[in-house]
Amino acid sequence: MSTTRYEPISGSTMFKALVDKPLIIPACNIRIPFTAHAIFKAAKDTNSPLIIEIAKAECNLSDGYIGINIDEFASRMKQIAAEVEFDAWSLHADHISVKTGTREEIENIKKLIKAQVESGFTSFAVDASHLFNFEGETVYDRLKPNIDATIELSHYIDEQMGDRSYGLEVEVGEIGVKDSDGMVITTIEEATLFIKSLNNSSVYPHVLAIANGSTHGNVYDENGVQTNQVSIDIDQTKAIVKALKDMGSDVKIAQHGITGTPLEFIKSVFPHGDILKGNIATYWQNIVFDVLKLFEPELYRDIFTWIIETYGKDGVSDEETFGKYTIRELSLFHERIGSVRPETLEAIDARIYADSLLFVEAMKTRGMASHVRRML
Repeated sequence: MSTTRYEPISGSTMFKALVDKPLIIPACNIRIPFTAHAIFKAAKDTNSPLIIEIAKAECNLSDGYIGINIDEFASRMKQIAAEVEFDAWSLHADHISVKTGTREEIENIKKLIKAQVESGFTSFAVDASHLFNFEGETVYDRLKPNIDATIELSHYIDEQMGDRSYGLEVEVGEIGVKDSDGMVITTIEEATLFIKSLNNSSVYPHVLAIANGSTHGNVYDENGVQTNQVSIDIDQTKAIVKALKDMGSDVKIAQHGITGTPLEFIKSVFPHGDILKGNIATYWQNIVFDVLKLFEPELYRDIFTWIIETYGKDGVSDEETFGKYTIRELSLFHERIGSVRPETLEAIDARIYADSLLFVEAMKTRGMASHVRRML
């Protein structure tokens, strides 16, 4: 069987085909590679567009949190797509994060981007939101370090991709940051100035990640009990998209931090189309560990013990510690997780497939892959 047909398509094709559709493209972060099979299968069975992604901290030139490198990750995703025979998907390098902005860091990130391009990634998220000048007198002054780094790395992606199109996500406002007043929310001025500044330097992103009240991963209350995340500022999200449209931009929102958000909230309250890309990451990881707890108790116990002994703190519940730091053990235990019994894999596959169907319904993507194929 030829696998060429099932290679990841350009993120640009994906976003442009769906930019005016009332949907949210599921962007599934695959920290445990075998979980991708059920997600691809659900996308195929519902004819839904799909983005497969992984972040820089999770998978890089060595291995990152998940225990395999960029090339192996990309190869596995392509192999699974070919096995399932699904063609309407993109491979997204999420959170190419810039933490300090030093020349050394930027050059190291360029090495990573080069490897991602060579491995077949078709979409990229430059995240320089950490570079915020709190002492700047104007909005532009405060955003300038982010703007400069985003422009440089975006131009580098363009150079490496050559004549191939690709998807581009950028980020203004660090996700999940709090100050004395609560969650920091991206302003309309920050969002529009950021996009204008990038456009003025010939950088044209498709989606913009903003700080709108969400946080990455599992969410816990003051007692350390996992809780729902319904803190996303819907009105501000809509207002930012409207302001971008009013200035002639078709940039939409990439929503980060969906794991704790109830599916009925996503379906009935999220502004589908204004939010064009929705990241789902820790959610899949949670399913795996729910199954391991029952089917592989010894493995689960070893992982749980290691996390609590390594990251446990006084005043923080074991539940919260485990939920927040589970990602950190994937590299250490990935071979054991990947070698679980067939019955365990069957249960994980069934759970992830079923919940993938729920996300298709909540994000309103059923049948929408046809729009993507028309642009191929």
